[in-house]
Amino acid sequence: MTQAVQVAGAGFRPYEVRVGRGLLAEAAEQLGDLLGGRAVIVADGNVVATHARTVAAALQARGVAVSIIPVPPGEASKSWRGLETLCDALLAEGLDRRDVILALGGGVVGDLAGLAAALYMRGVDFVQLPTSLLAQVDSSVGGKTAIDTAAGKNMIGAFHQPRRVLADIDALATLPLRQLRSGWAEVLKHGLIRDAAWFDWLAAEGAAGAQGDVAALEPAVVRSVEIKAAIVSEDEKEAGARALLNLGHTFGHALEAELGFDETVMTHGEAVALGCTLAFRFSAAQGLCAAGDAMAAARAFDAAGLPTRLEGYGPLTAERLIARMAGDKKAEGGRLTLILARTIGDAFVQKDVDRDTVAAFLKAEGAR
Repeated sequence: MTQAVQVAGAGFRPYEVRVGRGLLAEAAEQLGDLLGGRAVIVADGNVVATHARTVAAALQARGVAVSIIPVPPGEASKSWRGLETLCDALLAEGLDRRDVILALGGGVVGDLAGLAAALYMRGVDFVQLPTSLLAQVDSSVGGKTAIDTAAGKNMIGAFHQPRRVLADIDALATLPLRQLRSGWAEVLKHGLIRDAAWFDWLAAEGAAGAQGDVAALEPAVVRSVEIKAAIVSEDEKEAGARALLNLGHTFGHALEAELGFDETVMTHGEAVALGCTLAFRFSAAQGLCAAGDAMAAARAFDAAGLPTRLEGYGPLTAERLIARMAGDKKAEGGRLTLILARTIGDAFVQKDVDRDTVAAFLKAEGAR
């Protein structure tokens, strides 16, 4: 059974996130009202021979002309060069404003194709077809599109909302366990931000979702999308409540940058997991939340096979991590802004956090 979550806000056209099984094979029916011209599938190289062919066949059976543009897998594609290459390929296809771009893959393809759609002819329609858990529960919803630069992750981008999102639970069956766990980090994050009872379920009965159990994955995707949709509807462009979705990301992005965005060392989801546990432990160290809450958060990530400590990630220095954090998009005038917690389910934005205090905390956590 397909479930639909509405994403609506004052500043953008509302759209649906549809969650269910077999949605990619039903792409023509699910997207029929959006297909006025051709469809260009921008696909992660890992899914060209599988999911991309499924979607293309479904659309072609309904008389839709389809092209597939492969994108090399990995974070390195989210770059100036990757964006230029994709835009050149779209230009070579001769796309016009009746056509639609379908972003098929994980967060990298969704971010890259979404930004290209925002830029091409000053904005064309695109649809998110996320095939990773992380993309289904987080990056495909809300219209954030971006590339990485040497200065940091997601520093160049635009808000460009999709026309629709199809989250096909069956696509998750092809994921390696490590990628499933990485997506589960974002699922847990949503509970930590705004729904303590949901977090408790995820940490107990729902924990099998981190191992690929469909009975747990489907409600996990739906509830995560509901939480994110509610926040995006309040604040599309991160002027207020939407910043809460960055729980763990200021620490996590700094770690990713220091490790060279090397997903063999640390995936984005692993960075989020470690970042969330650091944010909760820092909150506890500052007397903002109970130590027991920080321990419960760490236990849930640890039980899912996700990192909760800095140890094992090479020589990390507090000074360099702080410098990375000061360059975060939420920072103001070089001053740190962190998403911290009062308790599980109650996160808040803390501006002007003292750098020396964070540095001392990071050293206590194992950084040099």
